[in-house]
Amino acid sequence: MKTFLPILAALALVLSTTPAQARRCAGVTYPDHVTVSGTQLTLNGLGIREATVFNADVYVAALYLEAASRDGNAISDSETKKRLVLHFVRDVDGSDIQDAWTEGFEHQGHSSSFSAEIRRLNGWMSDMADGDVMTFTYEPGTGLTVSVRGQRKGTIAGAEFAHAFFRIWLGSHPPNGGLKVGLLGGHCG
Repeated sequence: MKTFLPILAALALVLSTTPAQARRCAGVTYPDHVTVSGTQLTLNGLGIREATVFNADVYVAALYLEAASRDGNAISDSETKKRLVLHFVRDVDGSDIQDAWTEGFEHQGHSSSFSAEIRRLNGWMSDMADGDVMTFTYEPGTGLTVSVRGQRKGTIAGAEFAHAFFRIWLGSHPPNGGLKVGLLGGHCG
């Protein structure tokens, strides 16, 4: 038994210093786990937002959940912590981002019911450069917290708005089909 102790100690040291696993998509790397208010969320999937007729890559999105799921509606409507991270891979004007949010809510038929919340969200948007990151974190009882380039912009209270927000990517009219497939655990790209 004494001869195994040094081996076990060495193995424990190696395992404790092994870096966290990560997944990569279109040159962007995301960790397999993030922690939100003491809860570990697991990377559910990665997807690429494409735009224009040329399918130009705009951002790589990562979806983190408390429990893995392939059901977009169930994820959107769940009262669990979740996080959507958008890592931009090209420069995008803030007005284009605002238009995308507005259009996303319109596709779901929610633009008028959330007009004040959409205006608030759009007020936090700015031009994004290649490499910039936006983070959207939902916590039950708190709402949707928005961070742009690491700066917390604010929280939009209420579950209904957050559920509709996540349906932009996970509902029946995502910005592009491959993005939704990737976020739900399919192939990124």
